[in-house]
Amino acid sequence: MNTSLKNKRVAILAADGFEQIELTSPLEALRNEGAEVSIVSLKTGRIQGMNHLDKGDEFEVDLALSEASADDFDALVIPGGLVNPDTLRADQDAIDFVREFAEEGKPIAAICHGPWVLIEAGLVEGRRMTSWPAIQSDIRNAGGVWVDEEVVVDEGLVTSRKPDDLKAFNAKLIEEVGEGYHAGMARSV
Repeated sequence: MNTSLKNKRVAILAADGFEQIELTSPLEALRNEGAEVSIVSLKTGRIQGMNHLDKGDEFEVDLALSEASADDFDALVIPGGLVNPDTLRADQDAIDFVREFAEEGKPIAAICHGPWVLIEAGLVEGRRMTSWPAIQSDIRNAGGVWVDEEVVVDEGLVTSRKPDDLKAFNAKLIEEVGEGYHAGMARSV
């Protein structure tokens, strides 16, 4: 295990219906770098992963959102899938949690449909980012600049399009967590 992220704590915000590889790959990459990673969810117990349209594994929630604070973490990851970000963007506590990270200038990473949560949190305007191509209009309509690249970083905001981009996504996520605070992150909150 590398210790480049030793003493760094990262929250993965997920609900039932997350794309499984978009949670497990960043979780493993961060842990391999020495970070402590916690799955935070709207409920306690287990949440259901998906392998595209098929049910995947269930994962134990480490911390209920009602007990979580951005103050306790150094960065946030939002996996995609269709159902997960749609559920999260409809939950005010989840939106407030995401905004806390932005207000504190902490890195936020979202992949696939995960940027839906960023849109709802008001963090997209003026940002250069990417996502699953089907939501590019949503990003543009929220004032973001959508580009078709495997990974995009804009002042601590890391975004990627799909599972095929996970290697690049994880590398930039690790880099941003290592850098820490980003003064420009809170500019649109």
